[in-house]
Amino acid sequence: MTAPLRVLRLIGSPRGADSESLRLSQRVIEALAASQPLAVQDLDVNDLPHVDARYALALASPAAAMHAEPGDTQQRSAALIRQLDDTDVLLIATPMHNYTLPSALKAWVDHIMRIGVTFNGTAQGKVGLLRDRPVYVAIASGGLISGEQARQPDFLRPYLQAALATVGLRDMHFFCVEGTARGGSALEQARAVAQARIAAFFGPG
Repeated sequence: MTAPLRVLRLIGSPRGADSESLRLSQRVIEALAASQPLAVQDLDVNDLPHVDARYALALASPAAAMHAEPGDTQQRSAALIRQLDDTDVLLIATPMHNYTLPSALKAWVDHIMRIGVTFNGTAQGKVGLLRDRPVYVAIASGGLISGEQARQPDFLRPYLQAALATVGLRDMHFFCVEGTARGGSALEQARAVAQARIAAFFGPG
């Protein structure tokens, strides 16, 4: 019997079931499930506290890192890194907020980017310590961020590519529902375009 593919889905939108990015991420899950069994674990990053002063001190001082207390930011960071490292696929469902990722998702990134744990600093730059695996990012943006009619900057995709590459995750793929603020038939068309791209990506061959 084939072991299920372990998928960690990060939920970045505060809109819950009404989230456009969550809906799009479900299409990715359905595409993955068409060829293999899945074990999906959801993590709503909106419930994740931001890093604090003790965490900053631990990053600056190896001695401080040795004295992590149960429930503090270091322990939480370690648990999130283990959760990530125990998965085969990372799936991120996120809206674009003010041209970039929501602060809740940025908090997760801050927790898992740990020097000496998920990356090392070298004379040649940062070197990731996590094994690479597929990362799928389902994005919902109020405006257009791709193509000739794009009228707003996109710092979300470049940032995630750079941040996750730092820890060793480079196999990244983005799917977007663009122009959600237009609503109506334009939104339906945007959904159809995104779903067609997912189907083409995961289709035969």
